[in-house]
Formats: sequence, structure tokens, C-alpha cells
Amino acid sequence: MRRPAAALACLLVALAATACGRNSGASTATGADERPGLGVKGSEPQAAHDLGFPGFATKNTTRIGGADAIANAAGAARAVFPATTPDNRPNAVALIDARDWRAGIAGSVLASTPVRAAILLSNGPEMPAATRDALTALRPLGAKAAGGAQVVRVGNVARPPGLRTTDIAGRDPFALARALDAFQTAARGKSSERVLVVSADDPAFAMPAAAWAAKAGDPVLFVHRDSLPQETKAALLAHDQPRIYILGPTSTVSANVARDLKALGTVKRLGADNPIDNAIAFARYTDPTFGWGVVDPGHGLVFARADRPLDAAAASPLSVSGSYGPLLLLATPTGLDGAVGQYLLDIQPGYTRDPVRGVYNHGWIVGDARTISVATQARIDSLLEIKKAETSQAPSSSP
Repeated sequence: MRRPAAALACLLVALAATACGRNSGASTATGADERPGLGVKGSEPQAAHDLGFPGFATKNTTRIGGADAIANAAGAARAVFPATTPDNRPNAVALIDARDWRAGIAGSVLASTPVRAAILLSNGPEMPAATRDALTALRPLGAKAAGGAQVVRVGNVARPPGLRTTDIAGRDPFALARALDAFQTAARGKSSERVLVVSADDPAFAMPAAAWAAKAGDPVLFVHRDSLPQETKAALLAHDQPRIYILGPTSTVSANVARDLKALGTVKRLGADNPIDNAIAFARYTDPTFGWGVVDPGHGLVFARADRPLDAAAASPLSVSGSYGPLLLLATPTGLDGAVGQYLLDIQPGYTRDPVRGVYNHGWIVGDARTISVATQARIDSLLEIKKAETSQAPSSSP
């Protein structure tokens, strides 16, 4: 596996996100600007720092460094779709209402085949500058699977002038998720045999579903802890006894709701009792037809903060391109939770003779240095680094 071109991705992110220009005012706690500039000369003071290293890229990580989910979505969209030729422009852009995290997580399914949309966020009918600039740069081609639409409007969002649009709407998050499921079914020509069910009330437990929906095209539907909404039930009935995967513990989706779901399909629960371990459990999980199964080296990983649910939607295209991989969560800006560090150790690449013949892990860091610190990024980089394996040598026998 080749190493990702982290430096190139860094520059693409710098071009995309409005929070990425030099001297724009945001800084870390130490007062140093962490955003890269372009065209920095080697003779300039602190040239290496101004180019963005290590705050935007290290040898094994690349940062999407927006100060909010809207900027992160713009940065991720430009990293995935450089839009320099028709071959690397998106078929469509999914413009999703940023006022509800549930719209973002369910809408991430549009990043999957066959639509393969870039994901951008809108403040309801008001389009932010970062989104507008990214949309202009992306120049979506028009998705055949979406009736030729260049923009798929998810919820009550802005209507970009001069572009072909199609709309997906619902009166509440459950109806909108059902409508997204129906749209994806129509685009694919058949319904998915698998459905992810997550909590509508505990966003951190639902966040990892966005990356999987983008990768696999499986819909995400929502339930309350102790009740199954009618819109969700109707969506599941349309799938005709699918395999239903509940992501999260009984504290988020109760045993009673799981029992109700069993009348609509086969049910499997996965996850753990806190959001950090829940994401890791999903990353490890696999059965013959479902799951990341990331239990060995050679993968991509996406890191986001557990208290920023819209970042899951913003980052979802990173899980379905490049080095593909699940979303992992961090609880705080500084330091790694023990479970995350141990998981990275478990899948750390190694080699015995020649690292050129090895496999590599790569991490996307989502958010600026106030969201995930540069020190944490450096620690992640170290744990992703390929290491020489220690080999035991049997004592030689001599005559």
C-alpha cells in the first residue's frame, strides 16, 4: 500500500476551507497560527511552520482544519474532489441542513455509490461562504442516479442558482431519514439488505454510522430510546425483512425497541457503553456481510471529537475514498483515551526486513488545533507509524 500524498492533500484543504488562510486570526493556545499558507519562500522566517507542518500534516496524518463543521465539510470535499479535471469533480453535491445533526448523519449515505456526492453544509436557507466557495470550485457534473441533478438539497437549505437541483425533505428527522432511504433505494434500483439503526437523542453514539453509510450505502434510521417512530417503522417495512444493526448500548436503544425491531427483520446489536469504545467496537466489527473489520494494519482512520456530531457528516467522504476507514472519536482536545491508544497499537503496522514492502495506516484529523491539539495529532502519527517488529532469535548451538 502506498503512503497517501499527505502534503498534496494538505494544500487542497488549504485552498478549500475559509479557515485555512494565513494571518486570518485564529491561533492555538501558544499563539502560533496553525493554518498553512501557499507560496511561502524558504528565506522567510518560520517558513516550515507557515507551510503547515506539523499542524496540518505529518508523515501519517492530514488535518482538515476548519473551526466548525461547515468549514470541515468544505475542506473534506475539496480534499476528496480536487476538481482540476472532469475525472476528479463530483457527480453531485449533497447540500445538507446543518441545523440538525441527524440530517447530516443520515444524509452521509449520498456520498456512497451510485450518487457519490460531495457533502456540504448549509445554515438552513442561508449558504455560508465556505460552502458557496467550495460549491463554485467543485463544479458538480450532474449525477445520472439522481436524475441529472448537480445538487441534492437535503432539508430546508439554500437553492444554488444556475444548478440543477433535486430535493429530499421530511417534516421531522425520522421522516427525513426515511426520505433519504427512499431516494437511495431509487438511485440504486433496489433497497439495501442492511439498515443501521441509531439513537435520535445521543449523537455521539450515532456518529460512526455516517462513515459506514458513506462507504457502504446502507441507510441510517433513528429511534428514541424507548419508542420506535412510525416513520422509521415504515422505512424498515419497505426493506422487507432486512438485517438491522443497532449501533449502541441499551441505554441509547432499549431492549424493548430491539424487540419491536425484530418483528421487522433480523436484529444484531453492536457497540459499547460509551461513545469512544462504541466507535472502536464498530471499527473492529465484521460479519460475512457487514462491518469494517479493521483489526489489522493497512487502513485509513478518521478522528473527530465526540461532542461535534456534524463533523461526522462533514468527514464522511474521507471514509469512502483514498485510504478508506472508520470514524474514531476523541473525548477532549488533548490526549488520547486509553481505548483509542490501545486500538491503534493493536493495528500498528510492522515489518521484519524492508518497510517498503509493508502496509501503512493513515489518519485524517478533523477540526482545528482547538478541537484536536497538535500534540494529540503527533501522538496519533506515532501510533500509526510502521515499526520494525521485534523478533526472537533462538540461541545457536555450537559443537
